[in-house]
Amino acid sequence: MSSAFAIASSGLQAAQLRLDSSAHNVANMNTPGFRRQAVEQQAAPDQGGVQAQTTRMPAPGVALEQDVVEQMAASYAFKANVLVLRTAKEMTGSLLDMRA
Repeated sequence: MSSAFAIASSGLQAAQLRLDSSAHNVANMNTPGFRRQAVEQQAAPDQGGVQAQTTRMPAPGVALEQDVVEQMAASYAFKANVLVLRTAKEMTGSLLDMRA
């Protein structure tokens, strides 16, 4: 079950990074010469879960609609990963009850 916890934990961290990046973009969109941040995610099969990192877009610009969608997607990712954690916890508890 530890892999389920690791996968969900990395998903929560990636969702947090996506929210932080999107909030940064919205807060600074009126700054002259501002370049948006984007989050790149990739699977981490050796560790389980995902790896996420922020990058700067090459050209200045604002994409408010993209940031709103990113915030919504990150909130759904939070909910999904919390559900995985909750289910893994319940499964671990059930397994321990059966063993006792």
